[in-house]
Amino acid sequence: MTYYFKGAKILAPLSITSNEPVFDVDTVSLSKQRASQGAQRWELTFTTVISGATEADMLVGMITGIATADTMVMPQLPSVVSANTSSVVLAIDAGASAGVSSVTVVSDGVISKGSFIKFSNHDKIYMVTDDVAAGTVAVPIYPKLRTAVTTSHTFLTSNSTASSVTLSYYRDVSNLRGLTFTDGVLSSTGAINLVEAIT
Repeated sequence: MTYYFKGAKILAPLSITSNEPVFDVDTVSLSKQRASQGAQRWELTFTTVISGATEADMLVGMITGIATADTMVMPQLPSVVSANTSSVVLAIDAGASAGVSSVTVVSDGVISKGSFIKFSNHDKIYMVTDDVAAGTVAVPIYPKLRTAVTTSHTFLTSNSTASSVTLSYYRDVSNLRGLTFTDGVLSSTGAINLVEAIT
């Protein structure tokens, strides 16, 4: 599956990083203590290839709207997407409260470890942490559920033909905003850094 940012094809290498602040302290007896507030967001870094057809869209898109969140399809690992055989929209079989690490769904196929998923009532993206077969199954996720889900919500995933997982993001404000016109055919924005927009 090919992924796009503002109409331009995303090129490898693509970096997907989990930002989860952890506090680390050495005690007087030299034992280690670690604590986390449970906050986590995904951060992406990539470049794109821009042709004449997407140049104007990319230039306008890079310069305007820096203060607002935008959306795009969340890139997935190719090996994970090709192994996924489930539908991209699945029913949630049992409600789950905030803070749990798995959600029970009714799956018609395999959901692979490493799949990025989303729930219909969330702006947050989660990752499946173990392979899940077809049936009514508990899907282990990372990070822990931020907001409760009920059977009226849906579980959104990707397979080799489609994706229902949409990333809400902000562009990193430290990025220079613009376009470099190089050879009369291609242009470049340089590295694009996105951070997950979570409320």
